Amino acid sequence: MSNTGADVGTEQTDGRSTRWDSHKAERRDLILDAAIGAINELGADIGVSEIAGRADLPRSVVYRIFKDRNDLDEQLRARIVQMLMRDLAPTLAPEGAVDASISQAVDTYVNWIVAYPRLHAFLGKGSPKHRTSGSRVVTGAKTAIAVQLTGLLLAVARKQPSAYQIAEPLAFGLVGLVDASVNRWLNNPSSGVTSEQLAQFLKRSVWHLLDVNMRAVDIVIEPSTPIAALV
Repeated sequence: MSNTGADVGTEQTDGRSTRWDSHKAERRDLILDAAIGAINELGADIGVSEIAGRADLPRSVVYRIFKDRNDLDEQLRARIVQMLMRDLAPTLAPEGAVDASISQAVDTYVNWIVAYPRLHAFLGKGSPKHRTSGSRVVTGAKTAIAVQLTGLLLAVARKQPSAYQIAEPLAFGLVGLVDASVNRWLNNPSSGVTSEQLAQFLKRSVWHLLDVNMRAVDIVIEPSTPIAALV
């Protein structure tokens, strides 16, 4: 007995489902782009109605695309992290000398924050009406960066087995130092510290943490040492 009719019905259903998925994805991107533009321009305390208006969509459509405001905010964080990592990721696979590599990574991060302070603040705190005590997206991004740095440090320590025990704590410590320092700087604009001074502090701190901990396990790295000579 032929199943042609059932097959056609399945194809039609699959076709409609595919078109709806594509349409939903387009609207999702439209909403996220509108929300990021609003946060970047006006700050984090943006309501769903304003986001929908900027996307030229009814408010009800936002809640058909996203489960709730928490879902929207978390997907916004994922989009913001993608924006940041497009600039930062290349600096985490460094070339050239050690000091130049540290400078490039720090300058890239600080310059991104100066360009998008409200987006960075949203990553950590959310909006005033929808505070977050912890985001899986943000935590995952920090962990991914620290894991990549751990791999780089392990490559440097390949000839000194005793250094393996410090690679992960050092990598996570460096990420924590940079993150905490930047967040405090953003939250305390009256400190008088400029972005250039912040960047210089971070470069010195990263270098000295790296240097003193590597020396403790008998690995001597000079600022001018090429990365290629270490890994």
